[in-house]
Amino acid sequence: MKITITKNEQEFDTTAAWRIISQMLQKPNAVIGLSTGQTTMGMHALVSEIYAKYPFDVSNITLFNVDELTNLPREYAGSCYTMILNQIAGPLGIPEENFIMPPTQSADFEAESLLFEKRLAARGGADLQMLGLGSNGHIGINQPGTPFESETWVSPMDPDFEARVRRETQVPAGTELGGLTRGVKNIMHTRKLILIAKGVHKAEIVKQAILGPITTDIPASVVQLHANCEILLDADAGSLIADYAEQRGFNW
Repeated sequence: MKITITKNEQEFDTTAAWRIISQMLQKPNAVIGLSTGQTTMGMHALVSEIYAKYPFDVSNITLFNVDELTNLPREYAGSCYTMILNQIAGPLGIPEENFIMPPTQSADFEAESLLFEKRLAARGGADLQMLGLGSNGHIGINQPGTPFESETWVSPMDPDFEARVRRETQVPAGTELGGLTRGVKNIMHTRKLILIAKGVHKAEIVKQAILGPITTDIPASVVQLHANCEILLDADAGSLIADYAEQRGFNW
């Protein structure tokens, strides 16, 4: 496990952006998993800015997101499809057939979960996953308590997040919301993981996930077992593990 703690948020965004670009340059047909949220907006913007200035071949790059909201319109600004499309897939001109996302609405999400994984497997599997770290330790939408052997499935939303989504979409109260997410097992089969977090509010969960026991109570703790994993943090998120990282000579 490699730990990289950057000096500030700007350096974090730049470092993360170049991790994505480097994968694209090293393997022109790379399959790259992304995550959405406040942590990733800056890095996606930088990837798009760098590409606009110095274009390179992305015609065979495949992008996907680790999860997607369910039972909401795909056009909803908070859907993962829309965010990734607007932030990075669209600006890079990724061909539609190379932007693999499950639908937000379906009569059979179990079948959609299997199809999602089948499409990724047909491309050779995921080479890189930029993996956001939730405040409660979730990865994807695998909430605390999710078994490590879980495979791609529809998980319940975090209650606070669900309440926000319902306010924004005015979805009827009887509509069940959730998130189609790659399971912990699927995530761990990715060739390279980069667990990302920034902000002082993530410092405690970073410490628990990286230095604490490996437990389903904190799904992100499972990355300690991955053979090719980098923990990428800004100074605030890494503040509680900085001494540990320094003592062991990790990157800065």
